[in-house]
Amino acid sequence: MSALQDALKAWRAQDIRMIKDRENIVHEVRVDSRSAALRLHRPGYQSPAAIQSELDWMAALARAGMRVPAPIPTASGDTVVRLGDGQCATMITWVEGKPIGEGGVPLDGGANQHCALYRRVGREIATLHNLTDQLSLPTKFSRHRWDIPGLLGDQPFWGRFWESPALSADERALVLRARAVAHDKATAFAENGADFGLIHADALRENIFIHKGDLTLIDFDDAGFGFRLYDLAVMMTQNEEEPAADAIRDAAIAGYRELRPLPDDAEALLPMFVMMRRFASMGWAVPRNPADSPVVREYAVKAIRAARAFLDQ
Repeated sequence: MSALQDALKAWRAQDIRMIKDRENIVHEVRVDSRSAALRLHRPGYQSPAAIQSELDWMAALARAGMRVPAPIPTASGDTVVRLGDGQCATMITWVEGKPIGEGGVPLDGGANQHCALYRRVGREIATLHNLTDQLSLPTKFSRHRWDIPGLLGDQPFWGRFWESPALSADERALVLRARAVAHDKATAFAENGADFGLIHADALRENIFIHKGDLTLIDFDDAGFGFRLYDLAVMMTQNEEEPAADAIRDAAIAGYRELRPLPDDAEALLPMFVMMRRFASMGWAVPRNPADSPVVREYAVKAIRAARAFLDQ
């Protein structure tokens, strides 16, 4: 029996359609006459304990009133089902609506609409951080870390980005120089009391749904402990080509500050955190694509551009 069939049996669900095959394979299914999202997790990325912790966080946020998917247990009460060969399955509540946009595709509407939207996104991320700080997490809570070692250390969480085969020797030297400077700046930032805690770490357009005017943050697969500023930086990476990029950034920051402090010295470090996301993504792309894939080079070009902008500040 296939992994999908095993998972459907565990939840007594009926498969409707596959909706995504990327990090996880996600199916829309029917359980007790309602839609739900069945996730077949990529083996080797997250441990069962880490997946359980992701679900525990989402469930706690949902109980606190935030619009996020919540775990659905099996009839036996399990929220993580082990399928064999290192693969796990989970089921979460269905989220109505559609993504606010798509990476690489210009946003719909005009600049004023974009700014209004991202002001709300900034508020949503601040809400996530505020509610998380009020939660009591289980003692065995386990997630990876988007800290200095996880982003800039010798073994970053998404891989040794500076070893990307898409980099020339000169480009690799540039990336390594920017990494060293960022390491020093991030260390000083952390030592001076940087806001640090659980973060979503992947607040891209595709992971923010809108339905009847309400926003819902989905896909907590990359969530971990990290700099809160990283959540804002990830959100901003997809808007750099927008004509109103600066105004969108300012609106998102203003929305965040409506609910949570963001000191000026932290805001000044956003270009560095954007670069760190670009570095992480460059590392992410390498094991998931052939070495000569245009995708690997595309991620490298974005990282190089961010490194030059950071060093030229």
